Amino acid sequence: MVINKIQKQCEVCNELFTPKTVTSVYCSRHCSDVAYRKRKVQKKKEDQRRAVIESIPDDRPYISVPEAVALLGIAKSTLYRLVRQGRIPAINLGTRLVRIDRVTVEQMFPDQPKTLPTKENPAVKLYRLEREDCYTIGEIAKKFGISDSSVYKHIRKFSIPIRQIGKFVYAPKTEIDSIYNSR
Repeated sequence: MVINKIQKQCEVCNELFTPKTVTSVYCSRHCSDVAYRKRKVQKKKEDQRRAVIESIPDDRPYISVPEAVALLGIAKSTLYRLVRQGRIPAINLGTRLVRIDRVTVEQMFPDQPKTLPTKENPAVKLYRLEREDCYTIGEIAKKFGISDSSVYKHIRKFSIPIRQIGKFVYAPKTEIDSIYNSR
């Protein structure tokens, strides 16, 4: 029996590599470290953004440019350009003391999230667990060339819902395909 080696593209350097595990996304330890540092920097920026948002009182009619950037998620240059064009009312109280009308900016950018999604409140996914929409564990193992125990481990790891009908266990095709085809 010949098993084809799956090739993946590294998320950092974009080179093709043969993964050691199904969940591998980086070609080397170096790329893994680079991605880790990027995630840490991104988390730090997001924490700073949340802190700025939480420090803004709801009843203040004028906000500073950094507060508007954090609150609405738009670029500082966009805000300054709109102020220069006269599309956003602003007050210049001195050097680095530009205050922007909060109501006008929120009306211009209504789709911007006021609150950021949290892990405590994830979006609920609905699955169809009918036989025609699912694979059996054996089908998954055969299709992707892995053992049944590995399939069960990945199902637990990624919190994929399963359904047992008789002696067969079914998992949704969409979730299984997204795990094994993207990795």
